[in-house]
Amino acid sequence: MGKNFVGFGFGPIQSALIVYEAQCSGNFSSLTIAEVDQGLVDAVRANDSTVHINIAHADRVEPADLTKLQLLNPTVEADCPALAQAVRDADELATAVPSVDFYEKGIAQTLAANIDDTKPRILYACENNNYAARHLNAAIAKFGSIPENFQILNTVIGKMSGIIADCATIEELGLVRMTPGSDKAVLVEAFNAIQIDRITLEGFTRGIPVFEEKTDLLPFEEAKLFGHNAIHALLGYLAAERGYSAMSDIAADSELLEIGKTAFIDECGAALIGKYAGTGDELFTPAGFRDYAEDLLIRMHNPFLQDAVARICRDPQRKLSWGDRLVGTMHLALAHGIEPRNMARGVLAALRFRQPDAEITASDVEATLREIWGISADGRADRIIELVQAWVG
Repeated sequence: MGKNFVGFGFGPIQSALIVYEAQCSGNFSSLTIAEVDQGLVDAVRANDSTVHINIAHADRVEPADLTKLQLLNPTVEADCPALAQAVRDADELATAVPSVDFYEKGIAQTLAANIDDTKPRILYACENNNYAARHLNAAIAKFGSIPENFQILNTVIGKMSGIIADCATIEELGLVRMTPGSDKAVLVEAFNAIQIDRITLEGFTRGIPVFEEKTDLLPFEEAKLFGHNAIHALLGYLAAERGYSAMSDIAADSELLEIGKTAFIDECGAALIGKYAGTGDELFTPAGFRDYAEDLLIRMHNPFLQDAVARICRDPQRKLSWGDRLVGTMHLALAHGIEPRNMARGVLAALRFRQPDAEITASDVEATLREIWGISADGRADRIIELVQAWVG
């Protein structure tokens, strides 16, 4: 008998990464997902428990089917007993919800009530938060004790993915919709090199074998945030300034690509290598990081992924915060003696995106950034502001 899987949330990461890899492994006899969108639940049930997804390769889009799915709505009383039983039977679980704030909206309670010590289990916490496992453990602890043989794993997910709801794009790329009649299509890149915390449960073997375990995940989480995410945002905001609508549009803009490459290798990469070279991991070497950066830059403008510039640029307030991808990368670079001039250019572009109808002056840069950061005076903050102001003109 195979393993049992339970997921919470059914967006593109859960469906086209976790569930897809679980199905491809051939190691699971049941795939159950808790999803609050009743329309989606009904559509999947009507489609013979099948969801269609699209995988973007470098030269094509390939359709794939997720089959024999059991979708249950935890807000529907009739579905709750089956969901509780699925959690009790589960060997591997995954949360892939919009943020860690959703843990206390039913997920933690369900886990606390149904996870016990009868067998070892793991849960992949796939939210975009470096401390997701800690947050979920704390949320579960509010409703009961956490079994010793239950381990929640942080994840570093560098897979680019999204839901396409634009009919013209769906038709242009020949995408299959999630279910017949659906107005949405799941589109993800083929990349699946995902890092996770090292499992410490004695004798436990993962049913999803493709992920890579790391004893210390934080360096890879920071490489994702201050490398991948930082450059994605930098290129996105600069692309918006140039009037591009899709990230694939930047493929013909050699100047923009060179800005991204220089920022990635000489600013983000140099800072991350300076901080984490002692790990001994190849990623944190000049050659290893250059390979990582050059591969990602190609993936970022994959024409078959149709990554929208507007998606990359949304929520600039959060992305300009002190510890997030743009400014966080700048003060990491400064801490290692690197002048992040190209990242500063991205910060200014984000400020302009945030206020599209305003002319941003040097004084506006300082006032706005200090308001976002909540920092009135700080040596590193002063230098970041100066670097951003240098691009005003």
